[in-house]
Amino acid sequence: MAKLEESVHEAPIINKGDYEYLVHPISNCVPKLEPALLREVASRIVAVADLEEVDKIVTPAAMGIHISTAVSLLSDIPLVVIRKREYGLEGEVSLTQQTGYAESEMYINDVEESDSVLLIDDMLSTGGTLRAITSVLESMGVDIVDVIVVMHKVGGENALEGCSYDVTSLLEIIVQDGRVEIV
Repeated sequence: MAKLEESVHEAPIINKGDYEYLVHPISNCVPKLEPALLREVASRIVAVADLEEVDKIVTPAAMGIHISTAVSLLSDIPLVVIRKREYGLEGEVSLTQQTGYAESEMYINDVEESDSVLLIDDMLSTGGTLRAITSVLESMGVDIVDVIVVMHKVGGENALEGCSYDVTSLLEIIVQDGRVEIV
């Protein structure tokens, strides 16, 4: 994970109120996302994920899309994106996502009770997005085989505490006082 580790030290940090936000190529595609970094991350996810029982990769919009697309291409597992737009399709399920700096509605389509899924996201910070998604997928009767995030921003509130899923992170970081430290 040399490219990922190097990239976190080069990424700018901005303040959104009291929240220190890491602007990173994997999380924001700003600065530009180099193919070698995306390839390293996607290859590592394929290596650590339990893919044998997975029917679908599920990811929230927007910043999980490019990562999950690369994993889908490497694994030949179909991809479903949880969107921030309601389509009104049959079986659509809504959820409320709350992050450290925003709240919004999201919509799940094409995920059914019989599905076994790999949930992928770019960053676990407060856990609000993943908690909302895992709760709704559980209520739908979906088998969540694995939950993987590229980076876990440790040291803050954790909405996943008490959750029945272990979250695998490729890199744990602390963002504090305008700096990033790899744990």
